[in-house]
Amino acid sequence: MSRTEIKDYGEFGLIHHLTKNIEIQNASSILGVGDDAAVIDHFGKQTVVSTDMLIEGVHFDLSYTPLKHLGYKSVIVNLSDIYAMNATPTQILLSVGISNKLSVEALEEFYEGVYAACEEHGVDLVGGDTCSSQKGFIISITAIGEATEDKIVKRSTAQQGDLICCSGDLGGAYIGLLFLEREKKIYLESPGVQPDLENESYVIGRLLKPKARKDIHELLNEKEIIPTSMMDISDGLSSELLHICENSGVGCVIYEEKLPVHEDSRKAAYKFEIDPTACALSGGEDYELLFTIKQDDYEKLTLSENISVIGYITDSEQGAKIKTKGGNTYNITAQGWNAFKAS
Repeated sequence: MSRTEIKDYGEFGLIHHLTKNIEIQNASSILGVGDDAAVIDHFGKQTVVSTDMLIEGVHFDLSYTPLKHLGYKSVIVNLSDIYAMNATPTQILLSVGISNKLSVEALEEFYEGVYAACEEHGVDLVGGDTCSSQKGFIISITAIGEATEDKIVKRSTAQQGDLICCSGDLGGAYIGLLFLEREKKIYLESPGVQPDLENESYVIGRLLKPKARKDIHELLNEKEIIPTSMMDISDGLSSELLHICENSGVGCVIYEEKLPVHEDSRKAAYKFEIDPTACALSGGEDYELLFTIKQDDYEKLTLSENISVIGYITDSEQGAKIKTKGGNTYNITAQGWNAFKAS
């Protein structure tokens, strides 16, 4: 593959090259890339905005993360926050800090993933920024969405007696990370050794190509269910449950046997001699939706294979508890991702 240096384009030439084929998908995107600012009109709906930054060496490792997957995931993790507010994502802004080790062709591959995620979710890329970076690849995305005032769901409105629900399955992304880190370590010690990732495509896919649960958002709307609280699971189920309990002034009980763990994740966890339940509780990067619903809405979800009811909301004095398969009860503790832990 040929290599084109970024300096050959310059900042504005590079922006034009990477965004020249954008097609606007939303009527609310009045003016997109190419001016001093984007213009968005949500026609009376409320605007929901979220932003995330991903830094090479902290949030991703280019030694085992394909650039196309990285572009896709960078968008997905932001759209997940919009869905967690029960809103529909409509636009993103993308800013990148680029080191000189990246070529134009590498950035084209990254943007392929960005556009794939945008197309999948009906989202418009309407602006952003590019600059040079001395510390590797830096990605910052702001996601914008819309919702009517009565549909927006916060994490602070769970109520005693509500059922606790979770989409998809948990723990797979963390186990996928363990496999990739193991193979990286082996490669650095013995470059001639081939990676041993046979039969681990599910957990590795959970890490490198996660889903933003557009389908769950659409299902809730279709069933006319407005969750009483909701957030996405980025730092681990236990951390997110504690956020909901603290913000809502409630407690909770969840059941180990109800936690959704994919069979491939379970088998993969055993290869590392770790507990699949611990991965589900504290793994992080699953990007599933954690939400609470009124008990009256339970019957509307009973036929959905993509949603598990894992417990219920209690009063705050009871705290946050998990009941194990063996019948024991323990306090839920947050052991997930810490953005500022010492390296």
